[in-house]
Amino acid sequence: MAASDVAIPANWNGGFYELAINLGPPDDARLESALAATWAAAGVAGCLARGEDGEFRPAPCTLPSLERFGHLHGAVRLPDGGDVVCGAVTIREDHGDDWLDFYLPLGALADHDPRVGGFPFGDDGGNISRAWREPIDTWLANVATAVHEGVRYRYAVIGFEVAGLSLQEVTGGPSRYDHVLHHTGEGLEQLPTIRWDFGMPA
Repeated sequence: MAASDVAIPANWNGGFYELAINLGPPDDARLESALAATWAAAGVAGCLARGEDGEFRPAPCTLPSLERFGHLHGAVRLPDGGDVVCGAVTIREDHGDDWLDFYLPLGALADHDPRVGGFPFGDDGGNISRAWREPIDTWLANVATAVHEGVRYRYAVIGFEVAGLSLQEVTGGPSRYDHVLHHTGEGLEQLPTIRWDFGMPA
């Protein structure tokens, strides 16, 4: 229960495990459609924004809300049946692309599942992380696939703090640390994670 409470500050600690979607050149309508499609495909409960007083209140799940408050928040059910807080933020690059970043905070994930530990640092960032990450990657890939059916994006990346990475950076050969989906002439191609030993020095 605690992991799904937006009002607990510790839930938002530790960085984000993300589904980061590169939508291509700036387009307000496409970005708002992607936000709505992601919220629906992930089954997010609620849409909240944090006001200047630090309190969370209901907010429309729209691009104007996202741009006004910076982040939108809710709670989502993971593949194992547990509920955790989640959020979304947009990154609009100067002379670049629009990104929609849907994220699960590591603080909430660790509260829900002790195996998360201190990921991505030390042993917790090694191959043992595959046990909890792979089901989440598969679920987020299904979310990304559902979004792509209505909103054609360039590519999406699933992993730790992956927003802003280029397609070349995330598709590299035998050392792919993230799950990648990208649009091709034949549809959406998936490139699952190859290496799970993401460990950083403790």
